[in-house]
Amino acid sequence: MKFSTPLIPGKLVKRYKRFLADVELTDGSIVTSHTTNTGSMLGLIEPGSPVWLSESDNPKRKLKYTWEIGAAAVTPVGVNTSVPNKLVFEEISAGNVSELTGYSTIKREIKYGKNSRIDVFLQEPDRPDCYVEVKSVTLSRKPDIAEFPDAVSSRGTKHLQELGDMVEQGHRAVMFYLAQRSDCSTFSTAKDIDPMYANALIEAMARGVEVVAYSCRVCPDGIYLDKPLTLGI
Repeated sequence: MKFSTPLIPGKLVKRYKRFLADVELTDGSIVTSHTTNTGSMLGLIEPGSPVWLSESDNPKRKLKYTWEIGAAAVTPVGVNTSVPNKLVFEEISAGNVSELTGYSTIKREIKYGKNSRIDVFLQEPDRPDCYVEVKSVTLSRKPDIAEFPDAVSSRGTKHLQELGDMVEQGHRAVMFYLAQRSDCSTFSTAKDIDPMYANALIEAMARGVEVVAYSCRVCPDGIYLDKPLTLGI
């Protein structure tokens, strides 16, 4: 997925009020950017760390900058949580996700469960409908291991339960973890951060929910699907 406009480099001053971040641009000016990520962003909010922002020309926006990429040491990490849904949709549509090929109908944001919307919905005659939930993964505390979540996620636990319900209704359900970084080969749950979520994933898998995890190549011109991750759940 290519960015529509070139990203603007800077250095993080601070993240605050969850949705805001002050960034120092290369000319020394300080701007406030919107942060879509509602998690803790553990490992990515060190003052002075490199960041890249997108700039909107929409005059109705209160903040014209959005934080797109951060950095964990020397590794660029995509932090915009709206990117994974779009990227996964594009890659499935292009036939680049081997686990999710063979569907002629693909849609986004379809209502299901209890007041929820599934990120990607796949359909093909003579096959069970397929419900795909996508999660953005940014955390990595141990070399080579991507982890989710980076904060307690009751909403994520609810989604796992609803995916299990879909399986029991005769459908196919897939939990898709997209690590927006390239330095990991394994995916695992962060059991110490949210043990309820970790247990809910194990229960969902026992009910027939499939788990898929991929890494990404992240650079200032775009974020691209890279390789499947080994599951270390």
